Amino acid sequence: MNMTHYMGLLADNQPWNLIIFMAIPVICAETIAVTELAILFTRNLTGKLRLVNKITSIFVGIYFTGIFIYLLFNAVIPITSKGEWHGWIDVVAVGFYLLGIIPLLGMALLDLNIIHKNKSQEEKLKVHAIFVGMFLIFAHIAMIAGMVDPTIVSDMPSMGHNM
Repeated sequence: MNMTHYMGLLADNQPWNLIIFMAIPVICAETIAVTELAILFTRNLTGKLRLVNKITSIFVGIYFTGIFIYLLFNAVIPITSKGEWHGWIDVVAVGFYLLGIIPLLGMALLDLNIIHKNKSQEEKLKVHAIFVGMFLIFAHIAMIAGMVDPTIVSDMPSMGHNM
């Protein structure tokens, strides 16, 4: 089967690439989402769930920044400069995956009190929840687009290259 670079990355070096590039960021985002729901429901802004939420947000923001930089220089720039994209669906898959930097780094910066310093805890919680939702949407678009055989939505022949 022909693959997008996104799927090729996850399929290579099993199980490590899957863990590094998919499992860790998605499990962190799901942990944040679940704890965020509990925080929003209980309005307990200082409990253990908030601490787990904050630590996970800071960790995944910094972690994904490293992934973003690594993939930008080791995949996106080389693939682009060599013209090796497997059609528009490939660009969508990789692009939406990398867009995850915006909400993940945003949550980390918010929890490190670097952005929105003068907002109330409730206003920060609202922004945090928006960031969580953004990441989940971006990640799911990347996953869905990444699973598409690029030859069925593009005139491009299979290149056989992976990210």
